[in-house]
Amino acid sequence: MADIMRVDLGEVAYGPAIEAMRGWVAERQAGTAPDRLFLLSHPPVVTYGRHTPAADLPQDGSLDLVEVDRGGHATYHGPGQLVGYLVINLRERGPGDVVRWLEQALIEAFADLGFPTVRRETPKGGDSLVGVWTPEHHKLVSIGMRIRGGVTSHGFAVNVDSDLGVYDRFVACRLDGVTMTSLRRMADAADVRTPTDAEVRDAVASRLGAA
Repeated sequence: MADIMRVDLGEVAYGPAIEAMRGWVAERQAGTAPDRLFLLSHPPVVTYGRHTPAADLPQDGSLDLVEVDRGGHATYHGPGQLVGYLVINLRERGPGDVVRWLEQALIEAFADLGFPTVRRETPKGGDSLVGVWTPEHHKLVSIGMRIRGGVTSHGFAVNVDSDLGVYDRFVACRLDGVTMTSLRRMADAADVRTPTDAEVRDAVASRLGAA
């Protein structure tokens, strides 16, 4: 995939961002806007799909909770994290697995930054392992997308330098016991510099064909 317009935003509250996304999708469905990749961050919030068990969600009231219309279960967004919302028309791009393409593009982006990562196959009947993982199977990226009228929405969240302690308060992605990680933790373990938000944005956008 290529020829995607890159749109860089700063921190945007989750509610306004989702309302804006509905407009972005409508524009793409109507053909009044090109395929776009929106890069941004959110204040602290846990989002979850309608099939997420209540027991998976934070129980102490310390985080805002928002039910969403994407695939997947509970996911955290917050400072130090890069969120990418992908609004593209799949009907114009031909057949292909958009989630696998996204996983592979992110893996290539992290390799460009000096960090080896992998994708994992979900076992039959098991909880989804969609996302990007370290070789040790610590989760770096969560992915949750929706396709309506041939147009994608939602996307991915990369832990760059985020507070990993928040994941102790809920079950991320229905994967109890999974260790969440960040590029900072990976960099510290390798004794290298953590890439900046701008560097991660550039690497991700480049591999997704967004300019």
